[in-house]
Amino acid sequence: MKFQILKLKETVDFMKLRFPALVLSTILILGSIGSLAVNQLNWGLDFTGGTEIQVSYPSGANLEKVRQDLAGANFPDAIVQNFGSSQDVLIRIAIRDDLPKEKIGDFVVEALKAQDSSVQMESISFVGPSIGEELTEQGGLAMLVALICILIYVAMRFEYRFALGSVSALLHDVILTLGLFSVLQLEFDLTVLAALLAVIGYSLNDTIVVSDRIRENFRKVRKGTPIEIINISLTQTLNRTIVTSLTTILVLLALFFKGGALIHGFATALLFGVVIGTYSSVYIASSVALALGISKEDLMPPEVEKEGEDLEPL
Repeated sequence: MKFQILKLKETVDFMKLRFPALVLSTILILGSIGSLAVNQLNWGLDFTGGTEIQVSYPSGANLEKVRQDLAGANFPDAIVQNFGSSQDVLIRIAIRDDLPKEKIGDFVVEALKAQDSSVQMESISFVGPSIGEELTEQGGLAMLVALICILIYVAMRFEYRFALGSVSALLHDVILTLGLFSVLQLEFDLTVLAALLAVIGYSLNDTIVVSDRIRENFRKVRKGTPIEIINISLTQTLNRTIVTSLTTILVLLALFFKGGALIHGFATALLFGVVIGTYSSVYIASSVALALGISKEDLMPPEVEKEGEDLEPL
């Protein structure tokens, strides 16, 4: 397909809003960090430890009645949700100081069977707090390693200014997503951690596409300031960005509304991450590279000196 450079008058002036976008992002980041410091995260049982009980109701489970039965049995904080089908129920209970951890699952099953004798116990598992701490450390380390690898990759493929812009955009997305879960006190479990890593991958892919087009236009457009060339590049990738984001959001909306409570946090993190990742690819990654002084000379391929070129003519 033949590449065609858009004329400057046909471009959208994205960079005109880079300073208001920077102010908005700074406010959101500071608010997210403040919420994380004060409210922290609502850690799920994967991190804090607790008991998971899977039971089945042959005739179908009424989740509201199950919650009422457990509240009457002194388990008002139990998390009850469908697991796989309307007959299967997953119950999660945090560590209790007044009950031995080995007996919590048995107490829950007995309480449910007292109300409905058809209840069948499928499995009982316990996650200790030490395992939760290990998962927290490994999850944080995974994100840190991912960001470092991305910094090295983008610096080698493009230029260090693009690398710093890409990592700034990824940090921006991660902090704001964590801030959302902190402000709303949504449960943060392993599925949300997986969604965060997926957000990093999605945002990076979008940033790489934009960076590649900026580099290409810096080499092809002979006249134009860095701001004009970045606007050209963002305009050329706009259709691709909209189509990719909308198709992804449609799938995530289906998961959010129809996927059940088990992956509700996963879908929420990805929905927010896709929107904020698209925004950061335009206004964070590109703006940081521009602020660091990216220019045509930085992206031009090095000239290869031909053999014998420096010889004196006879």
